[in-house]
Amino acid sequence: MTSDLPKFQRLLGLSFSEPVLLAEAMTHKSYAAENDLKYDNQRLEFLGDAVLQIVLTKHLFHRYGELQEGALTKLRSALANQTTLALFARKLHIGEYLLLGRGELEQNGQDRDSTISDAFEALAGAIYLDAGEEAAARFILDILEKVYPDPMILLEDLNPKGSLQEYTQARFGGKAPFYKVLTVSGPPHDPLYKVEATLEGIFSAVGEGSSRKSAEQHAAAEALKILRANESAEKENAKEKE
Repeated sequence: MTSDLPKFQRLLGLSFSEPVLLAEAMTHKSYAAENDLKYDNQRLEFLGDAVLQIVLTKHLFHRYGELQEGALTKLRSALANQTTLALFARKLHIGEYLLLGRGELEQNGQDRDSTISDAFEALAGAIYLDAGEEAAARFILDILEKVYPDPMILLEDLNPKGSLQEYTQARFGGKAPFYKVLTVSGPPHDPLYKVEATLEGIFSAVGEGSSRKSAEQHAAAEALKILRANESAEKENAKEKE
């Protein structure tokens, strides 16, 4: 397996003064083991994790002056978790340039959240070593802006039911959503709940989960998507009429 790292640099809009750092960041331990390399991306991942934490901490501290420590901590955790970092990695096509061993390739490692999120951190670490904290911050905050222009949405995603209730009460005169179990299927040890979240005449959304609580959370998340999409459409229509 080979990786076109010059092309990847162009895609990233970067020019490494020490290209070996990029090569190291894109080398998974499985590839290093198969090819008897003395390096892989684990050390850079360790460094990149620390870089990511300080960049996000400073960014959130200055951007959200109204948030207290607890909310800032939750928001930083949501931005630095595996799922979010994997989204960043996919946006940058990191999996396409990651060097993996045969076994990892056969198991679709180039699209596994844990693998590509680690590679994103390694890449951040490589940029930090090559060009400094400012360059690393630009890289991290640029992809953050592309994927989550308003990171506050992630706080809503941590508790969709609470966020939906706040949204509907603020926008629809104090009204609150209603949750109804539609079906419960599957064996007793592994049930599947299907729940509907509704607000009469405004929306209806369905979610599934292994418990009533998780199904309600998923239904609330779907309802928020519907409401946000409707709100965006209303704003666009209003702009067109101006």
